[in-house]
Amino acid sequence: MGGARAAEDLTNGSYDDILNAEQLQKLLYLLESTEDPVITERALVTLGNSAAFSGNQAIIRELGGIPVVGNKINSPNHSIKEKALNALNNLSVNVENQVKIKVFVHQVCEDVMSGPLDSAVQLAGLRLLTNMTVTNEHQHMLSGYAADLFRVLLTGNGTTKVQVLKLLVNLSENPAMTEGLLTAQVDSSFLSLFDGHTAQEILLRVLTLFQNINNCLRRGGLLAIRPPLPTGSLFSLLYGEDCVQKMKALVYHHDVEVREKVLTVIPGF
Repeated sequence: MGGARAAEDLTNGSYDDILNAEQLQKLLYLLESTEDPVITERALVTLGNSAAFSGNQAIIRELGGIPVVGNKINSPNHSIKEKALNALNNLSVNVENQVKIKVFVHQVCEDVMSGPLDSAVQLAGLRLLTNMTVTNEHQHMLSGYAADLFRVLLTGNGTTKVQVLKLLVNLSENPAMTEGLLTAQVDSSFLSLFDGHTAQEILLRVLTLFQNINNCLRRGGLLAIRPPLPTGSLFSLLYGEDCVQKMKALVYHHDVEVREKVLTVIPGF
């Protein structure tokens, strides 16, 4: 009991020092052994905070901690699920950790697409997926979720939109993902994101998404050919007349950064 008590003490918020390997081991044991949701949540928060330090990211992996944390994303308790996702997010900054975390990507995708819109769990999942797609290594795991991501983009609030766009921008940099993005069925309301009154943090990212897709098509020699894709696809929206008109209007946008970004995209038409 003394060991469990000592481990719980590490989660009480008053422990300010960076935890050492022995303390992290105790926390992981506590996380595995407790049934108490309050202790589980506190242990996840403490581990997540510890994982903000690069040295601890490796230690937690070496202690076998990633599956211990990752398994908590299956909790029916949304707060525990969120804290587990936050901890995995911090751990995922370490590329070696991503190899261990990738086994949870499918579950995270399912939770993000089907979970409550704009919820803390959804945002935590999106942040983790964004970290996991900074490089091309694991992006293919999201190839079946393009249409769902656009649906969340269009139905979510501003914060959710920004987070989805960060993820889509990552995917759009990879030529191997271009076809999957362009063939995704996307509601025509997507074009409203190109309106002049759209928040800058959203507008700039959606323009970057377009720019990246243009670049990938250009590199593949497909920009000139542009084979027709199904009606309702992202391709048909981006390269349709409505989008052309919106882009022409954005040339006169009040923000210089937006104007400059538009001018990098327009040659793709």
